[in-house]
Amino acid sequence: MKQNPNRDVNQPKLVDIILPLEQSEDQDAWQQAISKELGIKAEDICELRLQKHSIDARQRQIKVQLRIEVGIKVPLSPVQELKKDYNSLTANAKRVIIIGSGPAGMFAALRCIELGCKPIVLERGKNASMRRFDLRPLLKEGRVIKDSNYCYGEGGAGTFSDGKLYTRATKRGPVRDVYETLVAHGAPKKILVDAHPHIGSNLLPKVVMSIRQSILEAGGEVHFGEKVIHFKFCDHKKQLESVQTEAGNEFVAPAVILATGHSARDIYWLLQSQSVRIEAKPFAVGVRIEHPQSLIDSLQYHYPRDKERPRILPAASYRLATNIDQRGVHSFCMCPGGFIVPASTENDEVVVNGMSLARRDSPYANSGMVVTVEPDDIKEFVAEHGALAGLAFQKSLEKSAKHAGGNGQVAPAQRVTDFIQKRCSQTLPSTSYIPGITPARLDNLLPSWIVNRLRRGLKVFGKQMHGYLTEESNLIGFETRTSSPIRIPRDPKSLEHPDLSGLYPCGEGAGFAGGIVSAALDGLRCAEAACR
Repeated sequence: MKQNPNRDVNQPKLVDIILPLEQSEDQDAWQQAISKELGIKAEDICELRLQKHSIDARQRQIKVQLRIEVGIKVPLSPVQELKKDYNSLTANAKRVIIIGSGPAGMFAALRCIELGCKPIVLERGKNASMRRFDLRPLLKEGRVIKDSNYCYGEGGAGTFSDGKLYTRATKRGPVRDVYETLVAHGAPKKILVDAHPHIGSNLLPKVVMSIRQSILEAGGEVHFGEKVIHFKFCDHKKQLESVQTEAGNEFVAPAVILATGHSARDIYWLLQSQSVRIEAKPFAVGVRIEHPQSLIDSLQYHYPRDKERPRILPAASYRLATNIDQRGVHSFCMCPGGFIVPASTENDEVVVNGMSLARRDSPYANSGMVVTVEPDDIKEFVAEHGALAGLAFQKSLEKSAKHAGGNGQVAPAQRVTDFIQKRCSQTLPSTSYIPGITPARLDNLLPSWIVNRLRRGLKVFGKQMHGYLTEESNLIGFETRTSSPIRIPRDPKSLEHPDLSGLYPCGEGAGFAGGIVSAALDGLRCAEAACR
């Protein structure tokens, strides 16, 4: 074949290589593997730049997959520093109200600014710095602070979570842009490289506060302590005119992005009371399962339990899923090296969730272990509560957990082996859950149709991960806030509510996302629609 004389053989190239774990940080090993892959001399490689890093632990010999940009004979172009500069808004910029400052709301606000519109962010809770103080009475006294807890406040539930950024929603929008925006606001640069990136609960507050600063510096507004309690309509309820808050303020704009997250239940009640259509959707409930991290490491990395995990290996994670009687049973929000935290938003309930710090160095691993709930599964709640049946079902489980816990935010718990064998746990292993746990028959507290599927699902997982079902593991109740049981409908093209012009349902709370990245992507889409 005739060579193209204009083809520059020295152009940078992206090369995928696979190395044993012990060689994965050795750049000489990189260079040798790349020279062999490209068929060039090692000395012709001028510069290497890591673009992707992924650990493959499926076999006993752990390998690392690397994607590397290679400069051949000439250096690579300098990496441009990621910036967070946004043009200042004009005095007559179109206003867009954004209800909620979670990932969907924050990214919607930034996109509005890029499009020349002024975001007015209304957040029921406090800023991220103040939220920290309100977690102490929750953890130490078992007392939930209204509108300021693990679910409510700046950054939403994601601020004090693991900060996992892995998503399968790659077709929904520019995932890389979301990562770069987070890095520009203080997230670690390694999230641009890791195959399963996360930020960590200790770093996320600084990131969300930096995003708020970008919004304010460009001329946007962020208001805390502004819980929306009324939507004002005009033109026979076909056009949203303004929103009113509990603080007595009214905010007027032609477009409202509703990005309240999956735990803002009062918004669903408000919409229903004002005859704004909402719909029931599937969701999932279950428990948190907690193991010693050393056990999960040994199972996933195939080495003896008493061997220390190599420094270059992260705390091991897992993802488990099966189908039992036409319902999914699966792990959810797995937190390696993490903690279980109280995610209650009211004082008559106990709800648990998971989080991790950036280093993921807790001696515990935890994950949600949940069963899919379809509207047909809770017909008795549908008969009484209609579209809000899922909320009522969630609440019933949360109140039963509160009663079984006996005090504050103490959670009912059961060894996984006792759950399988239908018996009470006389004692419980230690836990990362600070409010504490107490023995209880979770298999009697949960509906039988959930218990049966959960038992059978756990047995499947025990065969997939030999050692997973152990007396060292607790089941802690209950994990009920995996996603919203409500969908707020919207037109697939305009993204507006079909019955109400100017309202843009957005993110997890509206039923259109399931995690930080997918919520951020949905926020970008809704902002573009609202600004149009």
